[in-house]
Amino acid sequence: MTTGTTPVLTSHLAQNYHPLPIILASGQGSWVTDVAGVEHLDLLAGYSALNFGHRHPELVAAAHAQLDRLTLTSRAFDHDLLESFANRLARLVGMDLVLPMNTGAEAVETAIKAARKWGYDVKGVAPEQATIVVADGNFHGRTTTIISFSTDDDARRGFGPYTPGFRVVPYGDAAALADAVDETTVAVLLEPIQGEGGVIIPPADYLPAVRALCDERDVLLVLDEIQSGLGRTGTTLAADLVGVRPDLVTLGKALGGGIVPVSAVVGRADVLGVLTAGTHGSTFGGNPLACAVGLAVVRLLETGEHQQRAAELGLHLRERLDALVARGSLVAARTAGLWAGIDLAPDGGTGRALSERLLARRVLVKDTHGQTVRLAPPLTITQDDLDWGLDQLADALV
Repeated sequence: MTTGTTPVLTSHLAQNYHPLPIILASGQGSWVTDVAGVEHLDLLAGYSALNFGHRHPELVAAAHAQLDRLTLTSRAFDHDLLESFANRLARLVGMDLVLPMNTGAEAVETAIKAARKWGYDVKGVAPEQATIVVADGNFHGRTTTIISFSTDDDARRGFGPYTPGFRVVPYGDAAALADAVDETTVAVLLEPIQGEGGVIIPPADYLPAVRALCDERDVLLVLDEIQSGLGRTGTTLAADLVGVRPDLVTLGKALGGGIVPVSAVVGRADVLGVLTAGTHGSTFGGNPLACAVGLAVVRLLETGEHQQRAAELGLHLRERLDALVARGSLVAARTAGLWAGIDLAPDGGTGRALSERLLARRVLVKDTHGQTVRLAPPLTITQDDLDWGLDQLADALV
């Protein structure tokens, strides 16, 4: 039973976000324009969903062309782009099979299901006993299963009862992870770099150690590259930075080019092969419009140009941010390619306040976890635009 009066609504939009006070109307490349006609430099890029900027001409052209042909068949029928999309995406990341989905959280849920099924059918884990080891500070989505192993109280509190079967260990601690693995463990699920946590980069030997452990214990390594993948870190996958190949990888965000939601689980044939007709599905997963845009994204990445650009501009970004740390304006700056998390001093105000000061200077960023702000410029940004944005950041720091 609820009590109290019915509130008078001024908006019918549910308030599950706390956006910055700006209303955007259009965008092109690294720039967006608000409803008052003021241009702003976008240094967030939709949390990496806009790796190729707003309205990239090749991606928009692919979407327009497909809109005139076919947009949805459901998976009751195949269409003429589905196999091509799967084949080229698998080749891009050097893996066997692609299972297309829509959102990042849906891809993670799919990977969890596949890992459990593999654990029962192949590894021989006792029924209903499968466990998956995850890391604290993780962000894999907001479904009820995923928030069950979140350590973010805002994401988790009030949504129980929680899904069992997960063990949380400290991020970056391979020894603690090894202690958590036993005969029931079917997978280790990690972000190679924790994006929502503030671009948290583990020690260079961490992922290789986890890979070796998984091989030794017959456990799947599942990497969530929804934010870190597809060029963001200067490599196709962030795991490429340390030479690690997962058994399953989840992709999303940039795979849809900022136009449509597209995600996928890509992995070993013997793992994804445990999912058979009727065991998993998605009406919109792998739809023709998604495949058209996804194929165009893959084509952009196949040349390696965008990965190289992210690596080169990423070095410049690191130099600029390190200079701000050296002068005391920032406590820390972590970078991987064209991606950064910057930490403010306790007396430097909150990340939200800095984001608002940058908004006043026509630069868009977003805070996370109090004193941290993330930067994720489009991979297509010019160095001049990047430098202008970083100049505004330097001026906005107190």
